[in-house]
Amino acid sequence: MDVYLPMMEGRAFIQLGHYRLLRGHLKLLCKMKMKALLVGKRERQFRVVIKYAARADLHHLAMFLAGRQPDAPQEALQVLDIVLRELPTARYSPVSRSFYSPNLGRRQRLGDGLESWRGFYQSIRPTQMGLSLNIDMSSTAFIEPLPVIEFVAQLLCRDISVRPLTDSDRVKIKKALRGVKVEVTHRGNMRRKYRISGLTSQATRELSFPVDDRGTVKTVVQYFLETYGFNIQHTTLPCLQVGNQQRPNYLPMEVCKIVEGQRYSKRLNEKQITALLKVTCQRPQEREKDILQTVHHNAYYEDPYAQEFGIKIDEQLASVEARVLPPPRLKYHDSGREKDVLPRVGQWNMMNKKMVNGGRVGHWACINFSRNVQDNAAKVFCHELAIMCQISGMNFAPEPVLPVLSARPEHVERALKARYHDAMNASKPPGKELDLLIVILPDNNGSLYGDLKRICETELGLVSQCCLTKHVFKMSKQYLANVALKINVKVGGRNTVLVDALARRIRLVTDRPTIIFGADVTHPHPGEDSSPSIAAVVASQDWPEITKYAGLVSAQAHRQELIQDLFKVWQDPQRGTVTGGMIKELLISFKRATGQKPQRIIFYRDGVSEGQFYQVLLFELDAIRKACASLEPNYQPPVTFVVVQKRHHTRLFANNHNDQRTVDRSGNILPGTVVDSKICHPTEFDFYLCSHAGIQGTSRPAHYHVLWDENKFTADELQTLTNNLCYTYARCTRSVSIVPPAYYAHLAAFRARFYMEPDTSDSGSTRFGNVAVRPLPALKENVKRVMFYC
Repeated sequence: MDVYLPMMEGRAFIQLGHYRLLRGHLKLLCKMKMKALLVGKRERQFRVVIKYAARADLHHLAMFLAGRQPDAPQEALQVLDIVLRELPTARYSPVSRSFYSPNLGRRQRLGDGLESWRGFYQSIRPTQMGLSLNIDMSSTAFIEPLPVIEFVAQLLCRDISVRPLTDSDRVKIKKALRGVKVEVTHRGNMRRKYRISGLTSQATRELSFPVDDRGTVKTVVQYFLETYGFNIQHTTLPCLQVGNQQRPNYLPMEVCKIVEGQRYSKRLNEKQITALLKVTCQRPQEREKDILQTVHHNAYYEDPYAQEFGIKIDEQLASVEARVLPPPRLKYHDSGREKDVLPRVGQWNMMNKKMVNGGRVGHWACINFSRNVQDNAAKVFCHELAIMCQISGMNFAPEPVLPVLSARPEHVERALKARYHDAMNASKPPGKELDLLIVILPDNNGSLYGDLKRICETELGLVSQCCLTKHVFKMSKQYLANVALKINVKVGGRNTVLVDALARRIRLVTDRPTIIFGADVTHPHPGEDSSPSIAAVVASQDWPEITKYAGLVSAQAHRQELIQDLFKVWQDPQRGTVTGGMIKELLISFKRATGQKPQRIIFYRDGVSEGQFYQVLLFELDAIRKACASLEPNYQPPVTFVVVQKRHHTRLFANNHNDQRTVDRSGNILPGTVVDSKICHPTEFDFYLCSHAGIQGTSRPAHYHVLWDENKFTADELQTLTNNLCYTYARCTRSVSIVPPAYYAHLAAFRARFYMEPDTSDSGSTRFGNVAVRPLPALKENVKRVMFYC
């Protein structure tokens, strides 16, 4: 079928009526009048072919929602999602599944030429109630629609007409502006748009180009004056390059303005993140009100596309039943005045308590990299920290093996290695390694922290504790107590243990040796196109206590979500076929630590999107099986594989915000609140658990999705275990928002990014030489065994 239709200038919407495509196709010949640059109007023809792709079968969707079909019909869900996205896409700026507009809330400046826009997230989700529309408030960074000159001045935090740009200024400008759309302002109403591809290496006054085939050359300054009567003021600045390398097109910065509505997708700096968090931080009552207002404002009942497809949306929030799990009792050392504690509203403190297993620090030293901290102040701080560690239950030597060493940040490697060897010589007996290195850092320390951790953990085998200058001066008891908790687990101690674990009362965990894994993959920031992804796996090394976790890290291909090094096979010239990998190493480590091999595996996997659930399960469960079989024939302990999701948009609000029995002091739902009906998956085993108390903003519950369960947990057993584990997080006396093994894996993966030594170019990417991923430097054996990442 051929149809010939005229098109209006600008965005075209062609109403085709009820043409039946069936399995054929529809051809359109569209004539569109366009404004040509110099010759008035011209007409162009476009031939468009619309082809039949597939039929969205809503019968299968109904079967799936009724629980009579296992797989979600993604095509049908996608079609309905597209229908409901059509109207907001025309009204607002779409970014992934969210929509933003400067009219949906006040713009807020984030600094360096960026501003935040308010918006909302929207997605159709299949649930036990049927189809649900998930709406949540959202904010993100957009580039301010400023004149480019002004943007650059904000980016560099100075008046750019005063002194010439440095090489580092150019790199910074190039990274920030590459790919950004600008419009020219020197041609009256003709605001032609261009996309920036780079900066010229020369200043505007030095640039020239051929203007005809005879080789006549003009300078950019001369061309703009003669052609447009525009006198360029900032001739020392580079031009924006908007063409390709073969046909470069130069635009002076001062004739360009950034086009509105461009999302900033690169990494924000700390100042911008803080400003954005201030904007997004909303108390639960305010957020709920904004969500309801957004739904009302979107007026889905008037949406012509929704009406055409017969979609109706209830404007009220879904009401769900929840229960609040009780907190677990926590064990502390018998020598303390309080031998155990029952947390209240997700928190407790260390007053009158001693760590259940205090670690030993006999040999320690301190290096001070902060020029603001005098040697005496550093000495007093270390002394106070040592006393706090003793009070908390550690066996901590009061004096270091050597006096505090002050060093310059640029000499970090030399200072660390010299102190390491000096301390070994000064210890008694000589040659004994340091148990701990305390490091004082400047508040703004750039790459110093990462360099220090890399050298300590991969070269020297040193466990370190870094402290910022501001805390050294403040020296609050609360800060010292928190640092003592971190030091204790870094030197092999335990802070607290579940009373039920010691009493062997945790079903399917304490009845027989059980290992709990946590795994995560962190990906590089946007713009770092060739950096590897980092996988981390941690595993419990004590049973029945399940509080100590050893960790391993590995680099893998850019944005690869499947953990490649869980199980490995390779050929060795001497030994032949060799097996290894992270799972095998951690299983061996568990047996070495406990004297028993695990008879049950619980695997918490963080950072997997719903679209990759079964791809990850198939690959990683297979790797776990192979790792077990490589240790012993027929060794196949039952596995429970749980995905932990934190980056979702489901929010839970109390039915009555004024009922003190259902909310905490921040107005959030109580820690231990669990929901496993109505808003959960129609057929699978999943639940939402808010295990932490809110501090500010609206609490985000963690979503746990059980993809595989050979241990046959009941919903209550797995929910209770997960909630109880959230009270064993080593770094604070609060329950945390995701299960600690997954949290520890995230920390370990984040730490491992410091182990890479990138060659930074001005391309905005961090290059790692060859296409093959360079392996991370190996962790020293003594570091692997303890919770170095805390």
